[in-house]
Amino acid sequence: MPAELLGVFGTGGVTKKLPVPELGRDELLQLHRNMVRTRKLDERGMKLQRQGRIGFYVPSFGEEAAQIGSAAALKKNDWVSPSYRQQGVALVRGVNATEMLDNCFGNSGDAAKGRQMPVHYTFRSHNFISIGSPIGTQIAHATGVAMAMRIRGDANVCLTYLGDGATSSNDFHTGLNFAGVFKSPCVFVCINNQYAISLNVAGQSGSTTIADKARAYGMPGVRVDGNDVLAVYATTLAAVEAARQGDGPTLLELFSFRMGPHSSSDDPSRYRPKVEEDEWRAKDPIQRFEKWLLENKHMTAADMAAVHEQAETEMAEAAKLSETKEAPSKDSLFEDVYAAMPASLKRQQAALHAEGDAHAQDRNAAFPL
Repeated sequence: MPAELLGVFGTGGVTKKLPVPELGRDELLQLHRNMVRTRKLDERGMKLQRQGRIGFYVPSFGEEAAQIGSAAALKKNDWVSPSYRQQGVALVRGVNATEMLDNCFGNSGDAAKGRQMPVHYTFRSHNFISIGSPIGTQIAHATGVAMAMRIRGDANVCLTYLGDGATSSNDFHTGLNFAGVFKSPCVFVCINNQYAISLNVAGQSGSTTIADKARAYGMPGVRVDGNDVLAVYATTLAAVEAARQGDGPTLLELFSFRMGPHSSSDDPSRYRPKVEEDEWRAKDPIQRFEKWLLENKHMTAADMAAVHEQAETEMAEAAKLSETKEAPSKDSLFEDVYAAMPASLKRQQAALHAEGDAHAQDRNAAFPL
């Protein structure tokens, strides 16, 4: 039997309704605020790219509930091994928007000093492992991190994110098989947004659901309405606590939809029918949660409008600040590689400085065309 679809809101094809998780009003409002902040960050990032101010961006429109609900279930000392569409997770972990946009600009404030692609963040102080572009590599990393924590005796969990396309990668099998055998304290969160760029999930997998794959690895597979932030939170919390208590890993399938392009270089209208997009826009996770918050008198329409306005201002100010920062220094090309710089790199560093000094007088000259 295919895995049932769990949800708190009880709509959108849910086959099993869950109770409302025990969250206080402040916690509910924080979930909402971070979902809106994620949406506004993505809107700002796409605008910056379209204006030619950054070169590339990967938005997560429509996946805000999947990100925020799952990340909220972690403790501070837990770890995240992300894919490249989890900017909301970084916000929940306490990363500020300026740090994230520093990466997109590749400026001197970027933790990677411009060496990474845009939207490929790394935040060591927030236990947020560097994002990599190769599909699925973060899955094996998560299993290894989780095993290292268990060997050290830490009562922490590693949560990793992947898309439906990553379930076809070698690292999916490697990571889940190892974790299942050795009961690694990790949680595999597959945000099934139904498209790996242009390939839909039916062309990606012969399984009835992604969650069904868990049985082959000896772990529970749970299928959740990924646009229901409360269901995502409740099921992730249960999986995290099971891993923390030594019961091993869980594969969560958060069934959602990528409402925007795969990246700023993508045009989804070339492979995705508009009727499907319209159907899923009616299930917008932010609007669904706001409807529930209004019905249960946790917020007013005026409260919500204020949250949206504050998030818009936050992202505009973050972009303005990031854009004023200088590029990384030339010396940063040679730093953070060796504890003590070898002679070969010192010679290359000196040569670069000499070449730069030789052409200093040309920097302000008009380009000869």
